[in-house]
Amino acid sequence: MSDTREATNLTELIHTMERMERENAQVSVDDVVHAVGRRSFGPLLLLAGLITLAPIIGDIPGMPTLMAVLVLLTSSQLLVGRETFWLPKWLLKRSLSRQKFDKALHYMKKPAKWVDGLLGVRLAWMTGYIGIRVTAFACLLVALAMPPMEFIPFSANGAGLALTLFGLGLVARDGLMLALGFLLTGVTFTVVVMSLI
Repeated sequence: MSDTREATNLTELIHTMERMERENAQVSVDDVVHAVGRRSFGPLLLLAGLITLAPIIGDIPGMPTLMAVLVLLTSSQLLVGRETFWLPKWLLKRSLSRQKFDKALHYMKKPAKWVDGLLGVRLAWMTGYIGIRVTAFACLLVALAMPPMEFIPFSANGAGLALTLFGLGLVARDGLMLALGFLLTGVTFTVVVMSLI
């Protein structure tokens, strides 16, 4: 079931996930994208960041890379002007158990309320047309760097947190969150480069 109203904070996004169809024992990427909406860049970014960070889901081998592909495809399509995101069937069919998904949502509820209390409409010009494109480009770079990050301790967490900040910034029109996302992206890339040298 698709939610007609786009989430404006983390709690609303979690509620959107909870209202998804519960007939199947598995939750697919297609289920999640359908619930969030194929035009919703901010919520999709936020979701990718949260899944990468979540201890239950994000620890599944290959999950950060899967989220990187999702971010890479949506970011690049936004940059070329598409309004509805296309995703390949092999990605949409990837799934995890409903039990793990619901458990992760449950763990996120309390922190979500605290995080939402930090959000506000600040530096709103950063969330305009140009700001969204600059953010999409930064996310594209993060997505390209995420697969090798799986082999560098904690760097994937930095990427997941950066995507979460970008997603929160776009969802809540909070330019301060975007600025923190850019800062964290720079720090994460520095750590990765230093680890490879």
